[in-house]
Amino acid sequence: MSINRRSFLNMGAMLAGTATLSTGLMADATSANAAISPSSGALDATQYGVNPGNSGDQGNEIQNAVNDSARLGMPLFLPPGRYLISDLELRDNTSIIGVPGQTRLVFSGGTAMMHAKGVRQVTLEGLSIGSAGNTFNGDVSGLIDITDTIDLTIENCVIVGSPKNGISLDRVSGAIRNCEISHAGQAAIYAIDSRGLEISGNRIHDCMNNGILVWRSSAGEDETIVSGNRITNIGAANGGSGQNGNGINIFRAGAVQVINNRITDCSYSAVRSNGGSNCQISGNSCARLGEIALYAEFDFEGAMITNNIVDTAAAGISITNFNEGGRLAVCNGNIIRNLTNRIQDYSNNNWGFGIGVEADTVVNANIIENAPHAGLSLGWGRYLRNVTATSNIIRDAGIGINISVAPGAGSAIISDNMISDVREGAILGSEWNDIVTGDLALAGSAAYPQLTIERNHTT
Repeated sequence: MSINRRSFLNMGAMLAGTATLSTGLMADATSANAAISPSSGALDATQYGVNPGNSGDQGNEIQNAVNDSARLGMPLFLPPGRYLISDLELRDNTSIIGVPGQTRLVFSGGTAMMHAKGVRQVTLEGLSIGSAGNTFNGDVSGLIDITDTIDLTIENCVIVGSPKNGISLDRVSGAIRNCEISHAGQAAIYAIDSRGLEISGNRIHDCMNNGILVWRSSAGEDETIVSGNRITNIGAANGGSGQNGNGINIFRAGAVQVINNRITDCSYSAVRSNGGSNCQISGNSCARLGEIALYAEFDFEGAMITNNIVDTAAAGISITNFNEGGRLAVCNGNIIRNLTNRIQDYSNNNWGFGIGVEADTVVNANIIENAPHAGLSLGWGRYLRNVTATSNIIRDAGIGINISVAPGAGSAIISDNMISDVREGAILGSEWNDIVTGDLALAGSAAYPQLTIERNHTT
């Protein structure tokens, strides 16, 4: 997916009013400025020679205006129009305010479009920002590139066509709210080592590798809140086995909350947490995922995956990698349906399962429907310890519950589940990929003293 200058100028649906970039309509926008006054107490950028009708680079003029407004502690108002800029440096107390859909900043080429490092209190509001096909000459990774900054607010902005990330944040606190971010060459938002970040109410779509990345350079508490976002059409252009293609990807970041998002049409997962301890994934609505919809994997301790809806995915929920230290979870109150039996080249596991878990995990009160492989998959070979599966409803599945009985597998309780319309059996034991028992719901588990199987209702 390439974004060139012409395609950027024609993205009217994504940058409202972009079609008015022609010379004649620029004159109309300029004349309209007389009727649009900046809010009380704001500096008007035109006082610094900034001209909405100027087709040349105005980075120097806007930089001078930013410097003065920041020094005076006043917002800077950019009237409707199109402004070519590059390498705009944001200072302490920078506040740039535009007219939503009408104030358009276009990257003219250079090391960055706008950046900040080691500053406080930066606000960007009501701006439409795009690259027009230009790439970065430096090491920055986002059209908006912010480092070591306290109290950043990006609100009601449109960011489109970044060659890398739309917004790149490194050791930043603050909020990204109610923005539209699309057509990024990497991710819409990349945040590493955050210091208290809110990402909420944004619309993210048509990005080439990921939607939102919440990462840390080493494992630790991050406390980012990702809520109320709408994320769709996320690709995996750079390939891999799960590092790309995700709506929301958490890596090493602890105590992250991913709540009440709508996530659809991702090449891999809706939410993928890799090594994120004490993360909460709750209340999300997910559909049409190419791999496991909700994932807690590798070296994590503590995950709550609750009250989510998954409709159409290769598998529903996986809480896995006990062999790498992944353990301790609650999986409760989820609705999972319409799964496929896809098998990845890098795995021998059968997919098409509703919920798969391995260690120190409660699986309770979930509803699973149309799971070609299994409704619940408990353990993998010897990687099973202290699992309870209770009060779940499973219907229309190959196997209702598949439990590992391989040598070395630990204990599990399977009770009070309702299992119906299964083709191979209600509760079957396996050793790795091979089914090795009859239906334990009928025969009982006397041969496997580590298992308690009781009061399950099968039809």
